[in-house]
Amino acid sequence: MIEQGPVRIGLVGDRNDEVVAHRAIPLALAHAAQDLGLTLDVHWIGTDTIESSAVIASFDGLWCVPASPYRNMEGALIAIRYAREHDVPFLGTCGGFQHAVVEYARHVLGWADADHAETAPGASRAVIAPLECALVEVTARLHFVPGTQLAESYSGRDASEGYHCRYGLNPAFRDALVSGQLRAAALDDAGDVRAVELVGHPFFVATLFQPERAALQGHPSPAVSAFVRACARSANHATVG
Repeated sequence: MIEQGPVRIGLVGDRNDEVVAHRAIPLALAHAAQDLGLTLDVHWIGTDTIESSAVIASFDGLWCVPASPYRNMEGALIAIRYAREHDVPFLGTCGGFQHAVVEYARHVLGWADADHAETAPGASRAVIAPLECALVEVTARLHFVPGTQLAESYSGRDASEGYHCRYGLNPAFRDALVSGQLRAAALDDAGDVRAVELVGHPFFVATLFQPERAALQGHPSPAVSAFVRACARSANHATVG
């Protein structure tokens, strides 16, 4: 029997209501919950509170949110790694995308020196590097890669989404990063990677754009709805008796 109680979602990041995305995320989750007929139990988890996976192990899904550098980068990486290794639905947006790439490079590709140029500007293997053109308060067109979960969530249609970021996937490492278990899920007009997802994971999607911003205009986000749906499936599986 399946007992559908509240779906528990952890927001990994350092909450700041001055950050547009942080104001948008609760609205985006509320839109998704209403559309799907679900009750959500949402908690913000400061990165400086994550010293082990015990802090985040009780959640049905984890969302690594924008506004990095985080107070504790390692805390964010612990949460991302836990979600990846334990099939916990995961969404990473903006800073969450950047740190999902770093986590994958370090712990799947074995690049112990993989890093983020914002916090380690002298890193020899900066898998996240400054964008040629910063995407700060910019809306741009996206093309979703056929066959990906992200493409399915957008019904295969292109979309325009908002950004607030200055760092993205370093083109020098693109081939190695997205030619295996991690794959590109969305590209911009120039063909640059703007979202990735994990093959074989129930739901592990990271976007450089901020799909949550749609909620500020009163619109549901396909990406957020897909994430919440995956979290609900995870919660149901956990309560099967």
